[in-house]
Amino acid sequence: MAVSTSTSTLPLLFLHRSTTSPNPTALSFPSSLRACPLRSRAAAAASPPAETLDLPSDTPPVGEGTGIPMPSSIGDDGEQLLFGATAGKETVPRACAQLHPFSDSFNVSQEKIVIMNSYGEKLVGVLHEAGSKDIVVLCHGFRSSKESRTIMGLTDALTSEKISVFRFDFSGNGESEGTFQYGNYYKEVEDLHDVIQHLKDQKRDTRAIAGHSKGGDVVIIYASMHEDVSRIINMSGRFDLKRGIAVRLGNDYMERINQHGFIDVGQKKGQSIYRVTKESLMDRLKIDMQSACMSIDPNCRVLTVHGSDDDVVPSEDAMEFHKYISNHELHIIEGADHRYSSHQLELANIVVKFARSG
Repeated sequence: MAVSTSTSTLPLLFLHRSTTSPNPTALSFPSSLRACPLRSRAAAAASPPAETLDLPSDTPPVGEGTGIPMPSSIGDDGEQLLFGATAGKETVPRACAQLHPFSDSFNVSQEKIVIMNSYGEKLVGVLHEAGSKDIVVLCHGFRSSKESRTIMGLTDALTSEKISVFRFDFSGNGESEGTFQYGNYYKEVEDLHDVIQHLKDQKRDTRAIAGHSKGGDVVIIYASMHEDVSRIINMSGRFDLKRGIAVRLGNDYMERINQHGFIDVGQKKGQSIYRVTKESLMDRLKIDMQSACMSIDPNCRVLTVHGSDDDVVPSEDAMEFHKYISNHELHIIEGADHRYSSHQLELANIVVKFARSG
C-alpha cells in the first residue's frame, strides 16, 4: 500500500509497507519531506554490509578482454544471478513468471545483440521484444551483470506489460569485452549512450533507463549530461560516493593508495579479484552527485526507489536525490534491503507503473 506524504509544492514521496516484512521499523516523514535518516549510519555500520574487502571465496579472478567472470549464482553485491544463454533469436516463456504475476503469460522474442562501444569493445546485451516500439534499458550494478535477479525480475515484469526491454553488460563486466575497473562511472555512462544511440539507429526510442545500485548512479549522471531520455529510474543508487569506500578498501585506503599507487581487493585465500588504482579511485571521488542532480532537465522525470533496510547504501541517500532533483518521485519500500530480496514484487510494481505513465 502506498501512502503519499507529498504536498502541492514538492516532489512526490511514497512509503510502501509490505505484509511480507514482519515487525518493520517505524518510519516517519516530516511534512517538509526533509525526513530524518531512515536508517542511521551507525545502524548501517553495525550490520555486515555486502561491500567487503575480502570477497567470497568462490569469486573468480578478473578476466582480461572478456569482461569479469561472475560466480555461478551470486554477484559481488549479493545479487542472485539468473543465467540463461541466448544464442541468436528465439521465443521463450517469461523467465521469472513466478516472481511477477502481472499480465497473463505470453511468449517474448529475445535476441542477443552485440554493440561496439566508442572504445572498440563489444557490449553484449539481450533484447526482449514484447510488442512496444520503444524500449526500457536496464543497467546492472557493481561487479554484477545483466543476469542479476533484480534485472531479470524487472525484465519479466516489464515484458509482461508488453514493454520491450534491453539489458546489457557494461564493458569489463559479464559477457562484454574490456577490463573491469573500479570507479569507471563516466565510461559506463558512455557505454549507455552507445547503447541508446544504437537503438536510435535501429529506429527504436528509449522509453526509460533504469539502473540498480551503481547502475542507479550511472543513469542519474547520464541524465545530467544528455537530454534524449525522458524517464530515469534510480534503484538504490548512492548519493554520497565518498561513503562505502572504507568498507571495501579499509579505513587507511588513501594512505595505502598514495604509497603504492593501487590496492588489490581479493578473496580470503589471498587471490586478487580486482585492482583499485589511484586514477580509478579518483574517478569515483571527483563525482559531484549534487551537481549532477541539479543539472537534470526539469522536463525529465526521475524516479528513485530505495529500501528502508538497505545494508549497503543508507536510505537517507535517497532523500538527498529527492532534495536536489526538481522533477522527482521517491518511493521508500519499508523493510526492503539493497537487493529487494523479499520485495521484488513491490519494486516491479513501482517501476512498471512509472515506465507506463505519460
